[in-house]
Amino acid sequence: MQLTKNIKAIDLSLFFEQQKILVVSDFHIGFEESLNKQGILVPRFQLKDIISRLEKIFEKTKPKIAVINGDLKHEFGRISSQEWTDTLKLIDFIAQNCEQIILIKGNHDNILLPIAQKRNVKIDKQFIIEDTLILHGDKIEDIPKEIKTIIIGHEHPAISLREQGRAEKYKCFLVGNYKRKKLIVLPSFNLLVDGTDVLKEQLLSPYLKNISNFEVLVINDQKKEILEFGKIKNLTQSL
Repeated sequence: MQLTKNIKAIDLSLFFEQQKILVVSDFHIGFEESLNKQGILVPRFQLKDIISRLEKIFEKTKPKIAVINGDLKHEFGRISSQEWTDTLKLIDFIAQNCEQIILIKGNHDNILLPIAQKRNVKIDKQFIIEDTLILHGDKIEDIPKEIKTIIIGHEHPAISLREQGRAEKYKCFLVGNYKRKKLIVLPSFNLLVDGTDVLKEQLLSPYLKNISNFEVLVINDQKKEILEFGKIKNLTQSL
């Protein structure tokens, strides 16, 4: 789905067609180990599923640069054993499919540097592509005047849809405005959870104080297609 003249939404990613740059967000590698330590036993298939899904995106886009927009790993204060192993495997896989990887630091990435140094990958607070600013979105940053579009992650947007008495949650993009600039919110690439229901739950990002006029673009997991669902305020009224 075309969001701007140059930016296309493809499954859980954004693709800059002219520059051949792919943007994804919030893998949260190590989430399974974190659940296991809490006594929640889940099989560890996260990395396998992520790579399988990314393979299809790479086939469609063939990017030169891949931008990971924060929260590559899950643990706040340490690097778990799963994070060491699976994060390096994921970086290696992405590196095989592009020429350069750029890591944007997220709020879960306090201790990401040792992993990045293992693969000689640079960590930045933000990344600019012409008039578009990419940052994680957990805190307000200075935005240059020439920026027209802002892309954030962090929020893990999703919506719950009810059909025949049963509610299902779907990952989604949000598209709206922040201080007269276009704002695009990426869905999470953490495939173990759907995310925050933007129609019902409290949002975390300071860029999303009022989202009533934001458009919702829902990802259909089965067909990997993106569907327009209209504005938040209209969806909220229909509940």
